Amino acid sequence: MIRRLASAVSAELELSAETVHSEIGPIVIVTDARAVVALDFADCEERMMELLSRRFADVVLRRRHDPLGVAGSIEAYFAGDLHALDEIKVDPGGTGFQQTVWLALRQIPPGQTRTYAQLAAAIGRSSAPRAVGFANSLNPVALVIPCHRLVGSDATLTGYAGGLWRKRWLLRHEGALIG
Repeated sequence: MIRRLASAVSAELELSAETVHSEIGPIVIVTDARAVVALDFADCEERMMELLSRRFADVVLRRRHDPLGVAGSIEAYFAGDLHALDEIKVDPGGTGFQQTVWLALRQIPPGQTRTYAQLAAAIGRSSAPRAVGFANSLNPVALVIPCHRLVGSDATLTGYAGGLWRKRWLLRHEGALIG
């Protein structure tokens, strides 16, 4: 068992977890029987567990080797196959608005970035770049839902739960940043 989130109200939900090592640190992948429900860097595990606890009342994470084949896809991404994450099925939960933002993030190709305002306009909510930013900050499935591809209005790197150094590394890895 990795960690348990408890609540006295509901039955226990068992999720699978795997840790994959990468050039920017260990990555924890959490899946149910069908999709990735959380993915984050190991040093951000507390944040990941907080997001899981908001969604699921009583969770047990069990170590399993490469649940749903996702670990292999993550490794392929870091080895240079920038589209290896495209077909990974995710179930991030969230509100309707958050799901809309997260789906739009998945439409940004590797090697490209968008501003919060551009993403807000793309989802038909041009007056809501801050709401887009907030939804982005609650993304429970890093990398696969590529929140690192959002930048400030002047193309500066802004907020990333995994740290700006990782965001910079990911964007360089994808060819969106030079130098």
